[in-house]
Amino acid sequence: MSYKHGIRIQENPTSLPTPVSNEAGVHVIFGTAPINLVADPEAAVNKLYLVNSFAEAVEALGYSEDYASYTLCAAMDAYFKAFPIAPVVLCNVLDPTSHKAAYTETITVAGGIAKSTSKGVIKKGLTAKDGSDNAMTLGTDYTLAFDSEGYLVVTVLDNTITTVKLAGYKLDPTAVVAADVIGAHNSGTGVDTGIQLVDQVYPQFNLAPGVLSAPGWSYISNVGLALAAKCRDISGMFRAIALIDLDCGQTVNGAKKFEDVETVKANSGFASEDMIVLWPCAKYAGKVMPYSALKGAQLAYEDANNDNVPNISGSNHALRASAAVLADGTEVNLYQSQANELNGVGVVTILNLDGIKSWGNNTAVYPDSTDPKDRWIACRRFFSWWGNGFIMTYLSKVDSPANYRLIESIVSSENVRANSLVSTGKCAGLRMEYRREDNPIGNVIDGKIKFRQYLAPYTPAEDILNVLEFDPSMIEAALGGE
Repeated sequence: MSYKHGIRIQENPTSLPTPVSNEAGVHVIFGTAPINLVADPEAAVNKLYLVNSFAEAVEALGYSEDYASYTLCAAMDAYFKAFPIAPVVLCNVLDPTSHKAAYTETITVAGGIAKSTSKGVIKKGLTAKDGSDNAMTLGTDYTLAFDSEGYLVVTVLDNTITTVKLAGYKLDPTAVVAADVIGAHNSGTGVDTGIQLVDQVYPQFNLAPGVLSAPGWSYISNVGLALAAKCRDISGMFRAIALIDLDCGQTVNGAKKFEDVETVKANSGFASEDMIVLWPCAKYAGKVMPYSALKGAQLAYEDANNDNVPNISGSNHALRASAAVLADGTEVNLYQSQANELNGVGVVTILNLDGIKSWGNNTAVYPDSTDPKDRWIACRRFFSWWGNGFIMTYLSKVDSPANYRLIESIVSSENVRANSLVSTGKCAGLRMEYRREDNPIGNVIDGKIKFRQYLAPYTPAEDILNVLEFDPSMIEAALGGE
């Protein structure tokens, strides 16, 4: 250790804001990550990670600013930088044992250091030779590490070596396909992969999923539909909503102008009340980010700052992006009547209204259904959240004696909880009832108890009209009298 005498400066990296805690239903996000950067890449495949900070996410899955290749990194930026909010559950489906490509490179050593020009290099199985084709031994002749940008750095311990020949594999994100994201349940092994892992969130973390997404993937019809399909009966109990990106140029059939959006939505089969369909993408920090990443972070952040009650849709609220863009980065500047047309076909969009804002309150089921419970994002999320909360609150009561005390305690507790929401303006009314006619003695003897609960979350004030009329009598009063 060097002897220090004098005055010195040390600069630390800029710290990210401490995330706000979201308790309105955890967001579960699927995609790809640069897992070659973590200690055990093979263990980071089809595994759910509950992360509470950007640093935890990077430690678990690595990080790259290449959103197109590593879609989970867009979510990391959205949830921990644009809207500091936690926790979130991340799941990587890129498998280094199968989604890989051959890698060879000869790099020059300078000052005992040689740096690869390729990202995604996998350490496992990597071999190194010197300029004379002599095999080099890891730990004896050289060491390996990654720099902050994800490039492999070879530190050569023998100062006579001037070149290093590397051979092995690197990640190939292009080899990941929709089926990897959708995943499957293997009945033989009992193992879930991809989106099917949603059912494991509660058993692993005791958290109910509230929002599902797969930024960079959900524009693919099969992926979007798979997300929506998993929104109901999660772990046999819970309900969530899915954030779905509409194709905005990722394929030749995508909607590159607002006139094409309705057709692309219909062709994609996106028409469920369990979907929030989003178009187009957003530009964040100079990069094209899937809208679903920012929208999810926005919803979670605003829920957390609303007493963890999801009775808002985030429409007309700041999105913390610099522009609306297509997949290729072309800016999209809608005017309000165009954005309203998209809302009218069940699509949430982006509008510049003194700042870039999310615009739209309808789920994908609109206009096919106008049931307020399913049509309005705020109502749909409130219903799912309240139902999930009921299950988690009273799960411990299951198998208790079905006596009057149990029934009264549930009804009273629910009505007290409901009154607090009504008093704070989160909903117009909410009450629970136990009816004898719903509970014939045969059902009670069979172990079945039924309650009824009535919910009335406020619908959004989406259309505010002020009628202006010229009043001649005012002129007469002002000028016609003495």
